[in-house]
Amino acid sequence: MNLKKWQIIVIIFCLILGTFLHFTYELSNFNPVIGLFSAVNESVWEHLKLLVFPMTLMSIVGIFVVKKQSENYWVSQVLGIITAMLFVVIFFYTYTGIIGRNITILDIGSFIVGIILGEYVAYKILETKKEIKAETPSILLLIVIIISFIIFTIYPPIIPLFEDPIYGTFGLEPKRID
Repeated sequence: MNLKKWQIIVIIFCLILGTFLHFTYELSNFNPVIGLFSAVNESVWEHLKLLVFPMTLMSIVGIFVVKKQSENYWVSQVLGIITAMLFVVIFFYTYTGIIGRNITILDIGSFIVGIILGEYVAYKILETKKEIKAETPSILLLIVIIISFIIFTIYPPIIPLFEDPIYGTFGLEPKRID
């Protein structure tokens, strides 16, 4: 399949699945297993799952669709995921630092732009003819990222990145209703 066409399919899929993952924890009646890969609260960290897991899933599917077209497959996928994560975090903390609060439409927009930007980076690396000799480290880094999301959902550090700004809770901790 054409790389450009594939990347467009990936972007659309990730936007749809990522949006759905925002609601799956609540829809599952707060099943902690579902919470490992979907947002369990409104923290920035939990919202990163909405792009990391769909992008990872499509990276796995892409093995069968486009991997043979590039020597840099896993490098491209992992750098795309990291780019998307960094964009969302940097954008969120920059604009909320400037205006003092978050705006939902900007958060949704950063999710969309993050996925598009991440997939664009992946696409440009996939197109590169020169081999980047980092496939194994890239796969290992992706595994560390996935494990981090699982661990930090169960045992989140008590810092703002992991705090639900609405309820002041962390990870799978039940919402406090005062």
